[in-house]
Amino acid sequence: MLKVGLTGSIAVGKSFVLEAFRELGCHVLDADKTAREVVEPGTEGLKQIVDHFGDDVLQPDGSLDRKKLGRIVFNDEAKRQLLNSIVHPLVIDEQNKWLERCERDDPRGVAIVDAALMIESGGYKRFDKLIVVWCRPEIQLERLMLRDGLSTDEATRRVAAQMPQEQKKSYADYLIDTSLGFDDTRRQASEIFGQLSVLSEN
Repeated sequence: MLKVGLTGSIAVGKSFVLEAFRELGCHVLDADKTAREVVEPGTEGLKQIVDHFGDDVLQPDGSLDRKKLGRIVFNDEAKRQLLNSIVHPLVIDEQNKWLERCERDDPRGVAIVDAALMIESGGYKRFDKLIVVWCRPEIQLERLMLRDGLSTDEATRRVAAQMPQEQKKSYADYLIDTSLGFDDTRRQASEIFGQLSVLSEN
């Protein structure tokens, strides 16, 4: 089975690309979804977060208040690294279990894991190939402002807090540029899927 990592910066269209690959027949896993699952009430992940950040980051029903935690870690690099050191190993463990299941069920398939910080965390090294999704910076900013209701300044700060797109692109085996919209993005995904399918058969 071919194991493929998919990454890219904030608001470049990773989720759409992942869905396009799912429609083409790939096994897909969204790391954001996994990251939410490993900190659900009753998990070891949530217990560790509360141990380090206190009960203040919980909602009244005992679930994680993501917005409150986000505000804490967004403005404090040390706390952000602490949170990543709790969540990342749990996410990677779940991804590995999922990849093992995919390999067992479909030895010649293509399995794609989408994760925003795959390059920064070094997690991309576990994959056979890496796809980097990107778009023109002015489009990224516009999408982010629209999606999250941010001002230009806030959106610019969020983009600046991440590894630059050009740097991410240098790690890629395949690039998908979402600047021209859905149809063009689907076309690129389809072309790459054809190449991945050939590799997965060998």
